[in-house]
Amino acid sequence: MPPEERIDRRRFLLSAGAAGVAAPGFAAAAAGATAVTRARVADGAELALVLTVNGQTRSLSLDPRTTLLDALRDHLRLTGSKKGCDHGQCGACTVLVGGRRVLACLSLALAVREPVTTIEGLARADGTLHPMQQAFIDEDAFQCGFCTPGQIMSAVACVHEGNATDEAQIREYMSGNLCRCAAYPHIVAAIKAAKSKMPPEPPAG
Repeated sequence: MPPEERIDRRRFLLSAGAAGVAAPGFAAAAAGATAVTRARVADGAELALVLTVNGQTRSLSLDPRTTLLDALRDHLRLTGSKKGCDHGQCGACTVLVGGRRVLACLSLALAVREPVTTIEGLARADGTLHPMQQAFIDEDAFQCGFCTPGQIMSAVACVHEGNATDEAQIREYMSGNLCRCAAYPHIVAAIKAAKSKMPPEPPAG
């Protein structure tokens, strides 16, 4: 490459600096937008939100950074969904959104547009347990119980997704839910037992 076409570090920095000077308006606008965004967050401004949870419409006013898990636990007092790792790695916070399993700790409440079902919403109005809940009891599929709500919600979705045809498939599609008490064989047994007794459609909230 001819010397006049080479771009060394000094020439690159000089050209970058010139570009910055040439566009002060853009830089100022960007800085202003950042300042406004930070100011809004710092002010603690809350936004109105309507969630359908377990068949009930709930109106909330939340910081836009609030996760679905915190909205459920701290604002709606639905504490069945557990906060474990808070990084989407343990599955203790699993809920159903529109019938699909979702990690509530990684989902912003403001982004939720479909009905939410938590462990509190699985049983019938008359108190009859969902077949999966009953199977977890019958098969002794829990010990400390901390992970159990997330396990049950994920298990319900696993069946409705068609991913519970055999033990190997159940283990694969339940692998995102950790049980530190190692009740995995009983969890698999519970899912197999509940499968034929479950309603054809997943809970929609």
